[in-house]
Amino acid sequence: MEILMMRYSEYRAHDAVGLAESVARGEVSPDELLDAAISRAQTVNGRLNAIVRPMHEIARARAKESLSGPFAGVPFLIKDLSQDYAGLPTGSGSRALRHRPVERHSEVVDRWLGAGLVIFGKTNTPEFGAKGVTEPEANGPTRNPWDLGRTPGGSSGGSAAAVAAGIVPVAGANDGGGSIRIPAACCGLFGLKPGRGLVPAGPTVAEHLHGAATDGVVSRSVRDSAAMLDVLTARADPGGPFLHARPELPYAELARRPRKLRIGFATRSPIDTEVDPQAVAAVDDAAELLRRLGHDVEPAEPEIDQRRLAFDFLAMWTTQLAHTVDEIRRATGAGPDSFELDTHLLAAAGRALKAPAYYAAHERWNTYSRQLAAFHRRYDLLLTPTLARPAVRIGELDTPKPVRAVARVLMRLGLLGTLAGTRAWESAVIANLAATPYTQLANITGRPAMSVPTYRTPDGLPLGVQFVGPLGGEGMLLALAARIETERPWAHLEPVL
Repeated sequence: MEILMMRYSEYRAHDAVGLAESVARGEVSPDELLDAAISRAQTVNGRLNAIVRPMHEIARARAKESLSGPFAGVPFLIKDLSQDYAGLPTGSGSRALRHRPVERHSEVVDRWLGAGLVIFGKTNTPEFGAKGVTEPEANGPTRNPWDLGRTPGGSSGGSAAAVAAGIVPVAGANDGGGSIRIPAACCGLFGLKPGRGLVPAGPTVAEHLHGAATDGVVSRSVRDSAAMLDVLTARADPGGPFLHARPELPYAELARRPRKLRIGFATRSPIDTEVDPQAVAAVDDAAELLRRLGHDVEPAEPEIDQRRLAFDFLAMWTTQLAHTVDEIRRATGAGPDSFELDTHLLAAAGRALKAPAYYAAHERWNTYSRQLAAFHRRYDLLLTPTLARPAVRIGELDTPKPVRAVARVLMRLGLLGTLAGTRAWESAVIANLAATPYTQLANITGRPAMSVPTYRTPDGLPLGVQFVGPLGGEGMLLALAARIETERPWAHLEPVL
């Protein structure tokens, strides 16, 4: 079938693999696909605020080139955090960086370009990816296509909103504490966080957040995520910390090879906060589906002090944020007003942490990894909610005004760090993680994990479930997700915008 002008319904009906196949067969051109993507973005982005840096001229020039690779000619968006595009700023959701261009592509962007993708924009993120919602002061909030009053999650919220709204079938994302899985769960998408060291972090660093953070994608189809993982892991990173063992078969092939699994599931919040009944129902529903598919499923959870893990995660996160702010101020001359107050609060907590305490927190990462490995000796996968509740409303997790007022006074006096470690600080940390307490475990331990959009609330909101796998378990996760996708497809579901 020859497509002279691709209608949105035709464009939306394909995933990225399908669009690439259409290009390869000569049924549609990269120009036509790009026009369809830009047209959709112009229709919906004003309501979503998903794309914060359009790259239309760059993309139109690229679409006219002779493109090759598994995704040749397919429109694509990258996240405006860590995914650098040479000559453009990587704003990272911050006023301090939104006008400062970078000198070279990041390694993952190089690999996406090498796969033939046509990048036409960068997506919104909270400042430095530090929140599970996407509401930066620099760019304004991104909204969930399924309910414009709610968040698409974070920190890859812009990418998830764009994919859910049909602007692109797959988009760049990254995950340092749940930032692929949380927005995937909020927006009804598939999101796989690869294991530690599998995806290159170069060229400026060997790994992000001691290896807890990694790049990847959010997508509407499992096969897109599998094929994208093949692109991102096609060759070793000579500057990376590991020579990662790749499976003998491509991930796209492993995704077609499901097997019977033993799965332990848990719904209790690992930090002892409230869990919405809908999150429990999502896991119960998934467990029943898995049993019907022939898997052994039973209640079980790893023996890990996950409340302690949450604070050890924050030790890493706040200290790296303090370093990030200090380095940006040194390199750019940016003043305190260039950063959000919440960023200052987190950075102050990082500066207040003593080096021995930080070392002890990092040392416990090994304990958690071994405890999770003990669980995986008994069970192939751990099943939990991805979120403890459906997507929160825009502004719901804002720091309370009284706390902000006190923080401003302490910041002027140079005493902001005195809040760190107090009972009020610990209460604020737990309250902020209460909606997303399940995802940090996979980051700390470096295990692969995914969110699968198996469930809808009575109000029609997506609510994914999470599976955490063992080291090297990406293929197992993809195969299970593909089987679930066949049994309970989701790609055809589309919000009304």
